Amino acid sequence: MSAEPLMQQAVPEQNASGTGAADAPQNTQVVTPWDVSGGTDGKIDYDKLTREFGVAAIDDNLIQRVERLTGKAAHPFLKRHIFFAHRDLKEILDCYERKIPFYLYTGRGPSSEALHLGHLIPFMFTQYLQEAFQVPLVIQLTDDEKALWRGLDIKESQRLARENCKDIIACGFDVNRTFIFSDFGYMGNGGGGFYENIVSIQRAVTMNQVKGIFGFNMESNIGKIAFPAVQAAPSFPTSFPHMFGQRRDIRCLIPCAIDQDPYFRMTRDVAPRLNYQKPALIESRFFPALQGESGKMSASDTTSAIFTNDTPKQIKDKVNRYAFSGGGATIAEHREKGCNLAVDVTWKYLNFFMSDDKKLKQIENEYGSGRMLVGEAKAVLIKILQDIVAQHQEARALVTDSVVDAFMAVRPMQAACLPPSGP
Repeated sequence: MSAEPLMQQAVPEQNASGTGAADAPQNTQVVTPWDVSGGTDGKIDYDKLTREFGVAAIDDNLIQRVERLTGKAAHPFLKRHIFFAHRDLKEILDCYERKIPFYLYTGRGPSSEALHLGHLIPFMFTQYLQEAFQVPLVIQLTDDEKALWRGLDIKESQRLARENCKDIIACGFDVNRTFIFSDFGYMGNGGGGFYENIVSIQRAVTMNQVKGIFGFNMESNIGKIAFPAVQAAPSFPTSFPHMFGQRRDIRCLIPCAIDQDPYFRMTRDVAPRLNYQKPALIESRFFPALQGESGKMSASDTTSAIFTNDTPKQIKDKVNRYAFSGGGATIAEHREKGCNLAVDVTWKYLNFFMSDDKKLKQIENEYGSGRMLVGEAKAVLIKILQDIVAQHQEARALVTDSVVDAFMAVRPMQAACLPPSGP
């Protein structure tokens, strides 16, 4: 198989604040691992992004195959095409059908005390995948990345990694099949194979390539230039000898938001040259900020997001005050023209979190036609979000330091990770 084009989309280097693209023309869509902004209308054009990144759309046939193979209903994120694009998902399903083992890999860059709901999306979906396929999972906490990009003190980034780990564990992962690691911690504690793969990847990628993929320039610190190999290395099974031994033939499936795709285009190009299987990906749309669909929510702007440590009152106030409405300026106008669901944040959030498909369809008809008012739709959403956050807080309260240590311990896991029927 020929190597994939590495430079399908050059992504601009972020500015000094870490929140913007330095050289992107105004009103140009920008999607990078560090910055997301929509085009002229503020929206993300996912069709354009799919073409530019060269990923495949997930169609209904693929969703039905997942259901058939696992014997479980597809997650709402999958049925509603929130996870909408993939690389080699069909091949992963082929592996599963032939009882060839694979593993899941996802991650989090710890930069805040608590996760917001946008951060939870990949973990909620990954938990479903682990349970449906009964497969091992590695979760990378990139505390080194946040020290490099955000200028966080190393000790502080390590502390935030453990705090975020508690939110992640609260999503319901199987400790017997899940290894959570921080880059700083694992590198110096049994992560020899991990570092060997990092160096092998670094040796296989040129400076011209990382400039083309990530937009690095001569002002970028050398840690940033070297970091993509750190995020790539968990795609290879020998990074985790306590889970997979020295097996190089086990494939990896990565659930993530589509802004992470550039890392794994690079990884997929390098993999055959290092005698590894290419990692597969299943990629999601962005969870919009309360103020509108202009990109991702921000951990640095508390009014843009619902956080896992918000109180019921905070959730209610944020939705009522900040959730962008597509409804009419007056009740009369709303009744006459209905709600513009394409821009309404309440409706978008309901698509993520309302589990009942029939109720969701009913709200679509009532709200879109104007028979349901903005305040009524927000009231439905507020109750759902309050329940989700309360359940998460209850689960997180049970995650003690010893539970965190159990998930992060480098321990023998091959019995759970490599079934005897594997090749």
